[in-house]
Amino acid sequence: MLILRCPAQLQLLEETLRKSLPTTLPVLGTVMTVARGNPASHEVLVDSWPYFSIVLTRLRPEEHRDPRDYYTNQLSVFYREKGALQALLEGTEAVTRERAFQILGMQDGLDEAVQDVASARGLKVE
Repeated sequence: MLILRCPAQLQLLEETLRKSLPTTLPVLGTVMTVARGNPASHEVLVDSWPYFSIVLTRLRPEEHRDPRDYYTNQLSVFYREKGALQALLEGTEAVTRERAFQILGMQDGLDEAVQDVASARGLKVE
């Protein structure tokens, strides 16, 4: 996954996400925050640029204090295809299983994808 840091990239992403409201709302809020100074120490990741299938926002890894605290380890996600979400959950470094986390998203299929990946790994999801 690529971390977007360039203001022009973040602005273009923001404009793209606005076109898909309300499903992009959790991600768009963080993208706007990062583009405007990032006081909360978040980062924005995409699978590819400029044509992305998935956007993930999270707290910077160096800011994680407690690996068991799923409130501070919040992830927001927007995906254009379910396959991208499956790939993110199954095999990327962006979502680590060493930490408790919660995923925020407003798209159909998010819960099912998380449940499928968790059950395949023998993990419990609440």
